[in-house]
Amino acid sequence: MSYFVDKKPHAVLIPYPLQGHINPLLKLAKLLHLKGFHITFVNTEYNHNRLLKSRGSNSLDGFTDFVFETIQDGLTPMEGNGDVSQDLASLCQSVGKNFIQPFGELLRRIHDSADAGLIPPVTCLVADFYMPFTIQVAEENALPILLFSPASACNFLTTFHFRTIFDKGLIPLKGLQNFRLKDLPDIIRVEDRKDPILEFVIEVGDSLHKASAIIFNTYDELESDVMNALYSVFPSLYTIGPLPSLLNQTSHNHLASLGSNLWKEDTKCLEWLESKGLESVVYVSFGSITVMTQEQLLEFAWGLANSKKPFLWIIRPDLVIGGSFIMSSEFEKEISDRGLIASWCPQEQVLNHPSIGGFLTHCGWNSTVESVLAGVPMLCWPFYGDQPINCRYICNIWEIGIEIDTNVKREEVEKLINELMVGDKGKKMRQNVAELKKKAEENTSIGGCSYMNLDKVIKEVLLKKY
Repeated sequence: MSYFVDKKPHAVLIPYPLQGHINPLLKLAKLLHLKGFHITFVNTEYNHNRLLKSRGSNSLDGFTDFVFETIQDGLTPMEGNGDVSQDLASLCQSVGKNFIQPFGELLRRIHDSADAGLIPPVTCLVADFYMPFTIQVAEENALPILLFSPASACNFLTTFHFRTIFDKGLIPLKGLQNFRLKDLPDIIRVEDRKDPILEFVIEVGDSLHKASAIIFNTYDELESDVMNALYSVFPSLYTIGPLPSLLNQTSHNHLASLGSNLWKEDTKCLEWLESKGLESVVYVSFGSITVMTQEQLLEFAWGLANSKKPFLWIIRPDLVIGGSFIMSSEFEKEISDRGLIASWCPQEQVLNHPSIGGFLTHCGWNSTVESVLAGVPMLCWPFYGDQPINCRYICNIWEIGIEIDTNVKREEVEKLINELMVGDKGKKMRQNVAELKKKAEENTSIGGCSYMNLDKVIKEVLLKKY
């Protein structure tokens, strides 16, 4: 339900320019739009073009009070295939140096349009917390700024402490229970203090206190120890997740076609799933950034094949280091009646399909949350960033997953898939994830903590200038 009858408040939202950051922020943009906000959603030109390529040239047109704008990313245009995630170190450096000017210019153009009476004036900014330059822009324009954490609260806590870690060597971190060094983001183990990603993360951590407020795509019970530690440090924090569940509580049919996948979705896999039995299929996806060697791909492939379980495997165009990889005819023959490989898919629909019984995942936060909401236990092969942290929670704290060794072997993959799908441990994990799903739904239902927190952050932060 919209709060406003006359001129609307206007929120400008900007994600960090990677798929896993764009997805949840677009969900938040939809929620704010449904609450009565005029929305301007800002992608880089590179990602905007990918979005139009994947979803259609007119797919972002025709939404009342919901518009998309672009800024340049300052990177050299990619040669050849422009349908891949950009290099993370280059992005970090460019965000720190090149984004503030075009973003400020965009706000000035929006201001001119508002002066002309074409759109409402901007009343607030909502930014991925990995876009720290937005805090300075908000201060220059006297706007409240809400920082959004697209990753777990636990990852946010480690980011906040990064400078302390490297200045004083204080490990383990306050608020993290029973964690190993390998469970923390791998950037913590770099030897070069001038590493561009490390410098960027430290800059991000230094900026967090300057935000008007910070919101998390989580709920309190899911990360209670970490949230309690954060509440003692930051005065204005709100858990408003899981966002997919919160969005499902609303009537948003007019926004249903507004998607954020940067690769074209193969929806035929949904038809294929219809032919499979209840909770019989292993869904395999390593997200938008994870890469692997050809040898690792083969170990996963034959582990899946030898498990004799049906599987749906998402293999992105840039998943394998060094380019594309063709499976052998022997493998194709082995899986012909029970395996399907696709390049990308509508993951939430897949995970919620009754035939899905397990998820082999990289443990990105979006995938973790979506798996919890679907009640699907996981096999975990974390790759980068917050994924080892999420894996530790999944396997050791929530007990809804099993970790696969980094040095993946087909025998282990086969064994763990069978344990996940038909073993006693798999049954117990399925019970545990059902409980987490229930708590998530309670938090995002009317009267739930996340549901009420969204209203609170709108009234207490985003409407300050309205």
